[in-house]
Amino acid sequence: MNSKRATKKLGRPKLPKGEAKGKIVPVRLNNEELKLFTKAANTSEHKTLSSWIRQTLRDAASASR
Repeated sequence: MNSKRATKKLGRPKLPKGEAKGKIVPVRLNNEELKLFTKAANTSEHKTLSSWIRQTLRDAASASR
């Protein structure tokens, strides 16, 4: 028999419009900055560097109001 099977797509299914996590903002860091930020994130309550960066930026934006 020559029947074609539907192939499953790999990965997570796409989210409905408007339910995506958010926008990605590329930022280039040099090695020293990355080490500094990673160390600061590891010594804080944040579990990830990304979480630490988001909170630090929120704090800076709130302080500048």
